[in-house]
Amino acid sequence: MKNRLIIGSDHAGFEAKELVKCELAARGFEVEDVGAYSTDSVDYPEFAARVARAVQAGEYRRGIVICGTGIGVSITANRFRGIRCSLCITPEMARMTRLHNDSNVLAIGGRITAPETIKEILALWLDTEYEGGRHQKRVDMIDEVSCN
Repeated sequence: MKNRLIIGSDHAGFEAKELVKCELAARGFEVEDVGAYSTDSVDYPEFAARVARAVQAGEYRRGIVICGTGIGVSITANRFRGIRCSLCITPEMARMTRLHNDSNVLAIGGRITAPETIKEILALWLDTEYEGGRHQKRVDMIDEVSCN
């Protein structure tokens, strides 16, 4: 399950999603793409929810959601108990969200994040292991206040 990821985007995140899928394939990941499959207008909550539900159910350890800014998909994904979705706009944010928050869903803004930055964010989010220790208490607290 470690080398499996689920990914979803709306139309605004479609091109970034295709880039991320190529990066994941180059790293040997098996990727389930739950849409969108083109730049035709769609509603981001549908795709973010598909990813969040699959991670919540334990079908995937981690997932990635992408829309124009990353805001809408991150809000949607974080509605699900056990999901710690982090919108990352810098590589350092990606490193820290894994290190301290054990982020299990990455949100990316496809229209606001340059392709090279997306690659750096993805690499750090994938390669950084959760530190645990003093951070576990806070991660547990996050999971306790989740609404569903």
